[in-house]
Amino acid sequence: MKILFLGDVMGRGGRAAIAERLPKLREDWGLDFVVVNGENASGGMGLTGDHAKLILAAGADVVTLGDHAFDQKDMLRFIESEPRVIRPLNYAKDAPGKGARLFEDRRGRKVLVTQVLGQVFMKRAFDDPFSAMDAVLRTHPLGGLAQAIVVDVHCEATSEKMAMGHFCDGRASLVVGTHTHVPTGDAMILTGGTAYLSDAGMCGDYNSVIGMDKAEPMRRFVTGMAREKFAPAMGEATLSGVYIETEDRTGRATRVVPVRVGGRLLPSAPV
Repeated sequence: MKILFLGDVMGRGGRAAIAERLPKLREDWGLDFVVVNGENASGGMGLTGDHAKLILAAGADVVTLGDHAFDQKDMLRFIESEPRVIRPLNYAKDAPGKGARLFEDRRGRKVLVTQVLGQVFMKRAFDDPFSAMDAVLRTHPLGGLAQAIVVDVHCEATSEKMAMGHFCDGRASLVVGTHTHVPTGDAMILTGGTAYLSDAGMCGDYNSVIGMDKAEPMRRFVTGMAREKFAPAMGEATLSGVYIETEDRTGRATRVVPVRVGGRLLPSAPV
Protein backbone atom coordinates (compact mmCIF):
# COMPACT_ATOMS: atom_id res chain seq x y z
CA MET A 1 0.00 0.00 0.00
CA LYS A 2 1.22 3.51 -0.83
CA ILE A 3 0.41 5.97 1.96
CA LEU A 4 1.08 9.71 2.20
CA PHE A 5 0.90 11.67 5.45
CA LEU A 6 1.03 15.48 5.29
CA GLY A 7 1.87 17.63 8.31
CA ASP A 8 -0.03 20.48 9.92
CA VAL A 9 -1.87 22.58 7.33
CA MET A 10 -1.21 26.22 8.21
CA GLY A 11 -3.78 28.84 7.30
CA ARG A 12 -4.91 29.94 3.86
CA GLY A 13 -1.55 29.28 2.21
CA GLY A 14 -1.49 25.70 3.44
CA ARG A 15 -5.07 25.11 2.33
CA ALA A 16 -4.28 26.50 -1.12
CA ALA A 17 -1.27 24.22 -1.48
CA ILE A 18 -3.35 21.18 -0.52
CA ALA A 19 -6.12 22.11 -2.96
CA GLU A 20 -3.69 22.80 -5.81
CA ARG A 21 -1.15 20.01 -5.35
CA LEU A 22 -2.69 17.01 -3.59
CA PRO A 23 -4.97 15.82 -6.44
CA LYS A 24 -1.99 15.60 -8.82
CA LEU A 25 0.18 13.89 -6.19
CA ARG A 26 -2.48 11.21 -5.70
CA GLU A 27 -2.48 10.53 -9.41
CA ASP A 28 1.24 10.83 -10.13
CA TRP A 29 2.38 8.75 -7.15
CA GLY A 30 -0.45 6.21 -7.34
CA LEU A 31 -1.39 6.85 -3.72
CA ASP A 32 -3.76 4.43 -2.04
CA PHE A 33 -4.40 6.41 1.14
CA VAL A 34 -3.75 9.98 2.32
CA VAL A 35 -3.87 11.42 5.85
CA VAL A 36 -3.57 15.17 6.46
CA ASN A 37 -3.20 16.92 9.81
CA GLY A 38 -5.51 19.93 9.53
CA GLU A 39 -5.61 21.40 13.01
CA ASN A 40 -4.12 24.79 12.03
CA ALA A 41 -5.86 25.15 8.69
CA SER A 42 -8.32 27.84 9.77
CA GLY A 43 -6.46 31.04 10.61
CA GLY A 44 -3.65 29.06 12.20
CA MET A 45 -5.86 27.88 15.08
CA GLY A 46 -8.22 24.96 14.64
CA LEU A 47 -10.26 23.73 11.69
CA THR A 48 -13.71 24.72 10.46
CA GLY A 49 -16.11 22.31 8.84
CA ASP A 50 -15.86 24.12 5.52
CA HIS A 51 -12.08 23.92 5.50
CA ALA A 52 -12.22 20.23 6.46
CA LYS A 53 -14.46 19.66 3.44
CA LEU A 54 -11.92 21.42 1.21
CA ILE A 55 -9.06 19.17 2.41
CA LEU A 56 -11.16 16.04 1.98
CA ALA A 57 -12.31 17.11 -1.48
CA ALA A 58 -8.68 17.67 -2.52
CA GLY A 59 -7.89 14.00 -1.91
CA ALA A 60 -7.38 13.39 1.81
CA ASP A 61 -8.99 10.20 3.06
CA VAL A 62 -8.70 11.31 6.71
CA VAL A 63 -8.02 14.60 8.49
CA THR A 64 -6.47 14.52 11.96
CA LEU A 65 -6.66 17.33 14.51
CA GLY A 66 -4.60 18.05 17.67
CA ASP A 67 -4.55 20.28 20.75
CA HIS A 68 -6.41 22.99 18.78
CA ALA A 69 -9.08 20.47 17.76
CA PHE A 70 -12.03 22.55 18.88
CA ASP A 71 -10.70 26.11 18.68
CA GLN A 72 -13.19 26.60 15.84
CA LYS A 73 -16.48 25.96 17.59
CA ASP A 74 -18.35 24.56 14.61
CA MET A 75 -16.00 21.54 14.74
CA LEU A 76 -17.84 20.43 17.89
CA ARG A 77 -20.83 19.66 15.67
CA PHE A 78 -19.12 18.91 12.38
CA ILE A 79 -16.95 16.09 13.72
CA GLU A 80 -20.06 14.17 14.78
CA SER A 81 -21.34 14.13 11.20
CA GLU A 82 -18.00 13.56 9.42
CA PRO A 83 -16.26 10.31 10.41
CA ARG A 84 -13.22 11.16 8.29
CA VAL A 85 -12.13 13.77 10.85
CA ILE A 86 -10.23 12.26 13.81
CA ARG A 87 -9.55 14.03 17.12
CA PRO A 88 -6.97 12.87 19.68
CA LEU A 89 -7.65 9.64 21.58
CA ASN A 90 -6.71 11.13 24.93
CA TYR A 91 -8.64 14.38 24.68
CA ALA A 92 -11.40 15.07 27.23
CA LYS A 93 -13.54 11.98 27.70
CA ASP A 94 -16.75 13.78 26.77
CA ALA A 95 -15.29 15.37 23.62
CA PRO A 96 -17.24 14.71 20.42
CA GLY A 97 -15.87 12.54 17.66
CA LYS A 98 -13.48 9.59 17.74
CA GLY A 99 -9.75 9.23 18.26
CA ALA A 100 -9.38 6.07 16.16
CA ARG A 101 -11.33 4.64 13.27
CA LEU A 102 -11.02 2.01 10.57
CA PHE A 103 -11.23 3.20 6.97
CA GLU A 104 -10.92 1.56 3.55
CA ASP A 105 -8.56 2.49 0.76
CA ARG A 106 -9.78 2.53 -2.83
CA ARG A 107 -9.17 -1.24 -3.13
CA GLY A 108 -11.09 -2.09 0.04
CA ARG A 109 -8.09 -2.66 2.29
CA LYS A 110 -8.58 -1.65 5.93
CA VAL A 111 -6.53 1.24 7.34
CA LEU A 112 -6.67 2.28 10.98
CA VAL A 113 -5.94 5.97 11.66
CA THR A 114 -5.45 7.17 15.22
CA GLN A 115 -3.95 10.15 17.03
CA VAL A 116 -2.69 10.91 20.53
CA LEU A 117 -1.57 14.10 22.26
CA GLY A 118 1.68 14.22 24.17
CA GLN A 119 2.03 15.39 27.76
CA VAL A 120 5.55 16.87 27.90
CA PHE A 121 5.61 20.70 27.61
CA MET A 122 1.96 20.79 26.54
CA LYS A 123 -0.23 23.53 28.04
CA ARG A 124 -2.71 21.14 29.64
CA ALA A 125 -2.29 17.66 31.07
CA PHE A 126 -3.99 15.21 28.73
CA ASP A 127 -4.59 11.57 29.66
CA ASP A 128 -1.70 9.12 29.31
CA PRO A 129 -1.10 8.70 25.56
CA PHE A 130 0.68 5.35 25.90
CA SER A 131 -2.14 3.49 27.66
CA ALA A 132 -4.66 5.05 25.27
CA MET A 133 -2.66 3.91 22.26
CA ASP A 134 -2.03 0.46 23.71
CA ALA A 135 -5.76 -0.15 24.10
CA VAL A 136 -6.42 0.70 20.44
CA LEU A 137 -3.53 -1.35 19.04
CA ARG A 138 -4.48 -4.39 21.13
CA THR A 139 -7.93 -4.44 19.54
CA HIS A 140 -6.65 -3.74 16.01
CA PRO A 141 -3.73 -6.09 15.32
CA LEU A 142 -1.57 -5.03 12.39
CA GLY A 143 -1.90 -7.39 9.45
CA GLY A 144 -5.13 -8.75 10.88
CA LEU A 145 -8.12 -6.49 11.30
CA ALA A 146 -6.08 -3.60 9.87
CA GLN A 147 -3.82 -4.04 6.86
CA ALA A 148 -2.16 -0.70 7.67
CA ILE A 149 -2.09 1.51 10.77
CA VAL A 150 -1.17 5.21 10.81
CA VAL A 151 -0.41 6.86 14.17
CA ASP A 152 -0.26 10.68 14.42
CA VAL A 153 1.65 11.67 17.59
CA HIS A 154 0.85 15.32 18.30
CA CYS A 155 3.63 16.29 20.72
CA GLU A 156 5.98 19.09 21.67
CA ALA A 157 8.91 16.90 22.79
CA THR A 158 10.79 14.83 20.22
CA SER A 159 11.74 12.38 22.98
CA GLU A 160 8.08 11.63 23.66
CA LYS A 161 7.40 11.16 19.96
CA MET A 162 10.34 8.79 19.61
CA ALA A 163 9.27 6.82 22.68
CA MET A 164 5.83 6.40 21.11
CA GLY A 165 7.47 5.20 17.89
CA HIS A 166 9.31 2.43 19.72
CA PHE A 167 6.22 1.67 21.82
CA CYS A 168 4.25 1.07 18.61
CA ASP A 169 7.07 -0.69 16.72
CA GLY A 170 5.74 -3.80 15.03
CA ARG A 171 2.16 -2.78 15.82
CA ALA A 172 1.78 0.15 13.39
CA SER A 173 2.81 0.85 9.81
CA LEU A 174 3.70 4.48 10.48
CA VAL A 175 4.24 6.60 13.58
CA VAL A 176 4.69 10.25 12.62
CA GLY A 177 4.98 13.34 14.79
CA THR A 178 3.08 16.58 14.27
CA HIS A 179 2.64 19.88 16.17
CA THR A 180 6.06 21.59 16.02
CA HIS A 181 5.81 22.50 12.29
CA VAL A 182 9.52 21.78 11.68
CA PRO A 183 10.30 18.71 9.51
CA THR A 184 12.91 16.40 11.01
CA GLY A 185 15.57 14.38 9.17
CA ASP A 186 15.23 11.07 11.03
CA ALA A 187 12.93 9.07 8.73
CA MET A 188 13.61 5.38 9.34
CA ILE A 189 12.10 1.93 9.60
CA LEU A 190 12.35 0.64 13.17
CA THR A 191 13.41 -2.91 13.98
CA GLY A 192 9.84 -4.23 14.13
CA GLY A 193 8.91 -2.80 10.72
CA THR A 194 7.26 0.49 11.71
CA ALA A 195 8.14 3.58 9.66
CA TYR A 196 8.96 6.56 11.87
CA LEU A 197 9.51 10.33 11.54
CA SER A 198 9.73 12.69 14.55
CA ASP A 199 7.90 15.52 12.79
CA ALA A 200 6.27 15.75 9.38
CA GLY A 201 6.63 19.53 9.29
CA MET A 202 3.85 21.80 8.10
CA CYS A 203 2.03 22.56 4.90
CA GLY A 204 2.63 26.28 5.03
CA ASP A 205 4.94 29.18 4.21
CA TYR A 206 8.43 28.51 5.64
CA ASN A 207 9.38 32.20 5.26
CA SER A 208 7.82 32.58 8.69
CA VAL A 209 8.09 31.61 12.34
CA ILE A 210 6.57 28.10 12.31
CA GLY A 211 3.95 29.30 9.84
CA MET A 212 3.12 32.66 11.40
CA ASP A 213 3.99 35.99 9.77
CA LYS A 214 7.46 36.85 11.12
CA ALA A 215 6.87 40.36 12.45
CA GLU A 216 4.82 39.68 15.58
CA PRO A 217 6.69 36.59 16.85
CA MET A 218 10.02 38.40 16.36
CA ARG A 219 8.71 41.47 18.18
CA ARG A 220 7.67 39.36 21.14
CA PHE A 221 10.98 37.50 21.29
CA VAL A 222 13.02 40.71 21.04
CA THR A 223 10.95 43.02 23.27
CA GLY A 224 8.85 40.66 25.38
CA MET A 225 5.77 42.67 24.38
CA ALA A 226 2.79 41.81 22.18
CA ARG A 227 1.29 44.32 19.78
CA GLU A 228 -0.91 42.27 17.45
CA LYS A 229 -2.41 38.84 17.11
CA PHE A 230 -0.42 36.16 15.31
CA ALA A 231 -1.42 35.77 11.66
CA PRO A 232 -0.42 32.96 9.27
CA ALA A 233 2.26 33.81 6.70
CA MET A 234 0.82 34.16 3.22
CA GLY A 235 3.71 33.23 0.91
CA GLU A 236 3.93 30.09 -1.19
CA ALA A 237 3.47 27.02 0.97
CA THR A 238 5.59 23.88 1.00
CA LEU A 239 3.79 20.57 1.35
CA SER A 240 5.71 18.63 4.00
CA GLY A 241 5.13 15.07 5.12
CA VAL A 242 6.18 11.48 4.68
CA TYR A 243 5.48 8.73 2.15
CA ILE A 244 5.56 5.04 3.02
CA GLU A 245 4.99 1.73 1.29
CA THR A 246 3.72 -1.29 3.19
CA GLU A 247 3.24 -5.03 2.75
CA ASP A 248 -0.43 -6.03 2.63
CA ARG A 249 0.12 -9.30 4.48
CA THR A 250 1.96 -7.90 7.50
CA GLY A 251 1.22 -4.18 7.35
CA ARG A 252 4.88 -3.44 7.95
CA ALA A 253 6.67 -0.63 6.15
CA THR A 254 9.08 -1.47 3.35
CA ARG A 255 9.96 2.11 2.41
CA VAL A 256 9.86 5.56 4.00
CA VAL A 257 10.65 8.86 2.24
CA PRO A 258 10.30 12.44 3.53
CA VAL A 259 8.17 14.62 1.25
CA ARG A 260 8.82 18.28 0.42
CA VAL A 261 6.88 19.74 -2.51
CA GLY A 262 6.92 23.39 -3.60
CA GLY A 263 7.78 26.47 -1.59
CA ARG A 264 11.14 27.06 0.09
CA LEU A 265 12.37 23.69 1.36
CA LEU A 266 14.62 21.50 -0.74
CA PRO A 267 12.34 19.16 -2.69
CA SER A 268 12.11 15.48 -1.87
CA ALA A 269 9.60 12.91 -3.02
CA PRO A 270 9.29 9.20 -3.86
CA VAL A 271 10.48 8.33 -7.36
